[in-house]
Amino acid sequence: MFKQVALITGGATGIGKAVALKLVAQGVNVVMSGRRAEVGAVALAEVSAAARDGAQVRFVQNDVADETAVKTMIDGIVAEFGRLDMAVNNAGLSNETGTLLESSSDNYRAMVDTNIMGVYFSMKHELAQMVKQGNGAIVNLASIAGLNGIAWAGPYSSTKHAVVGLTKSSALDHATQGIRVNGVAPGAIKTDIIAAQLEGGDPNYDETSISAMHPMNRLGRPEEVANAISWLLSDEASFVTGHILNVDGGFQAK
Repeated sequence: MFKQVALITGGATGIGKAVALKLVAQGVNVVMSGRRAEVGAVALAEVSAAARDGAQVRFVQNDVADETAVKTMIDGIVAEFGRLDMAVNNAGLSNETGTLLESSSDNYRAMVDTNIMGVYFSMKHELAQMVKQGNGAIVNLASIAGLNGIAWAGPYSSTKHAVVGLTKSSALDHATQGIRVNGVAPGAIKTDIIAAQLEGGDPNYDETSISAMHPMNRLGRPEEVANAISWLLSDEASFVTGHILNVDGGFQAK
């Protein structure tokens, strides 16, 4: 029996690394991508140590905002492993807080390049391979900011709304081709990005007030989102496509 192969963009830290750890423990071959080689090397060692049943782990230095680089990476995965069964489009950027009026156009363009174009490029080439195979599962990282307006996060929120649209539309386009496309909408998760913002003195980022946004009154953990992603990728979710799964401590129930 063939061993499944998964690509996780932004896979060396936070939610992406938590997904990698969960999948390799299930015996899935995992390719993590990220911009920083030194961070990738650390993640590669950690995830490799968690691998079971002969699962192989790779790290590819890659910028999802570069379509040529994304295609080359996916072509390389297929050349080595022969297939691509799962993809988690996790690479994302949140580079400022404030109102749209106060925001930097350059910062917004950087978020668009990574959060929208990066997901678009990744999905385009992942789907091309999955159509050839006749099967596959994709999970995109949306956000509570992709389902709601969020104060001091309008530019970021707009990019995550785009991810929701790409997810749902692609799910419809490929629903009869053995390919499922879903998303998760995390609340505030204590990843490296949020931890750095909490420690950076930003008056809009205070752990007590951010925790209070969620009925469970705490931040989520990366592994809690990874559990949801793993389920959406699995055959247990075989009749689920076009769905955005809330992993948000009850935020969306309000």
